Parts: sequence; structure tokens; C-alpha cells
Amino acid sequence: MSESQIINLPKILDRRGNLTFVETQKHIPFKIERTFWIYDVPGGETRGGHAYKTTDEFIIALSGSFDVVVDNGKEKKVFSLNRSYYGLYIPAGTWRHMENFSTNALSVVLASTPYSSDDYVREYSEFIAYCNKKRNPDSVENNKRTLPCINAKKSSVFDCSHMELDINHREKGNITVVENNKTLPFNINRIYYLYDIPGGESRGGHAHKNLFQLVVAASGSFDVILDDGKAKRTVTLNRPYHCLYIVPGIWRELVNFSSGSICMVLASDVYQENDYIRDYENYIKFKL
Repeated sequence: MSESQIINLPKILDRRGNLTFVETQKHIPFKIERTFWIYDVPGGETRGGHAYKTTDEFIIALSGSFDVVVDNGKEKKVFSLNRSYYGLYIPAGTWRHMENFSTNALSVVLASTPYSSDDYVREYSEFIAYCNKKRNPDSVENNKRTLPCINAKKSSVFDCSHMELDINHREKGNITVVENNKTLPFNINRIYYLYDIPGGESRGGHAHKNLFQLVVAASGSFDVILDDGKAKRTVTLNRPYHCLYIVPGIWRELVNFSSGSICMVLASDVYQENDYIRDYENYIKFKL
């Protein structure tokens, strides 16, 4: 893809709350190397105002709404994002900024490269000069990382970690960033999020044989009950910079959702049904 465009994402309807997901190089045309989310943006502020030389982006309005203005050096377009089941793909070499944030807007950005200040073009005149040159960006390979050595049959709830991510405080809104091979002990290959969750409902109720996950309360709050067949832990997530790292072989349930909660999950692999254990009795047998 060479132009900015809206990409529709799967929307799985469920009376317990809806789910949308994004898989690397399937729904978006790049491998995810970095994920960050922007929140607490004051009214009237804009974000962005730069271009990347080699980074592709995919922007989702996880909550609320905002506009993304893109400029390829020849023409400008405005894309309004106000639903979590589609997003905007922006290829490298595109100037962009975000504006008209609604109250409680939450933007999630998936990027194809780790952070590098050298990849930014921050002056518009420099961007126009850059556009006039023939571009031949270096391809970015997603270096394979060996996943942590976890035996799913023997994993414990104490192998899971309640983590606090960095929060970059800005007058124009806060940002929290995670990067493969840096913040995370795994590569992100899928992102999904639960939303429109009715009061009193629970989600989860399964375990994974091989999947590593990072769970974030992107909005609102909820509890995660972890169970390894012998011990249980309950972790409360209620800040967009707090997260829960879950290793394979752990049964989990999500409960006590507050109004307007959004649960975002970063996962180490694409969806594979055979990786799930959905029956608790079978899970206990698996752990024996």
C-alpha cells in the first residue's frame, strides 16, 4: 500500500462485550515493532506534526473520536476516526497530525519500527524537500526473538507480572509506549480489544498453551483472576500505563468491568484455536 487509507477490522459481536483484533501482516501490511497509546489530550490540542522516513503506522480510535490530517507533499486529506473496528493506515513518507480530540479520546498507534529520533522529519520544509527526492527506504526486518523459556504445564500465577509502563507526560496528552525486544519479552503479532461490555459480565475463562500476552486497561477498570490449578491471584487494572504480563499455561478470567471499560491485549502470536484450553477440567488435566 502506498497511500493512506481506512482499513476495516473484524468485529466479533458478543452479548458479553464486543471484540476487535489486528494481526501483523494480515489486517495491516507490516510487522508490528512498537505500540503506543495517547490519552488525556486537553481540548483544542493537536498531536503529531511530523513524518517518518521508514515507519508505517496504523492508528485506531479506541475510544472517543479525533481527525487525522495526512499530507503526501502534493495533497492533504482528513480522516475522521470514531469507531474502534477500523483504523487508518499511514505509509512512511507521509506528514500527519491529529486534531479535534473528543473528551476521553484514546488513540492507539501501531508502528513498523522501534523508536528512532533519526527516523523523524519534524520540519515541514524539510519534509517537502524529502518528498522531492527519490525515496528508497531500508526494509525493516522483524528480528525473531526467542520467547522466554516457560513450561506451560508447570507455569505459576507468580510467573505473571503486574507491570507499570513509562508514562510520557505532555501538555498535549500523555503517551505510553511498548516496543518489541525492549519493553516486551516477546514480539507483538496480534492486538485485540474488548469494548461495549455490559455491567456484570465476565470475559476470558480459558488458558493458552503457548501464547504470551500483555493485558492493559486502556480505559476504565477491571480485575483479572489468574489460576494455575493450585493458586489464584487477582490483579486490578485501572490505569492505561499499568499492565499484566501473562505467561502460557495460566487460566484467566476478567471480571468487575467498570462502565466504559476497554481491555486491550497485545499477543505474541496470531489467532490459533488449537492453542486455547476452554474447559477448566481439561485445563486441570493439562497441568497434571
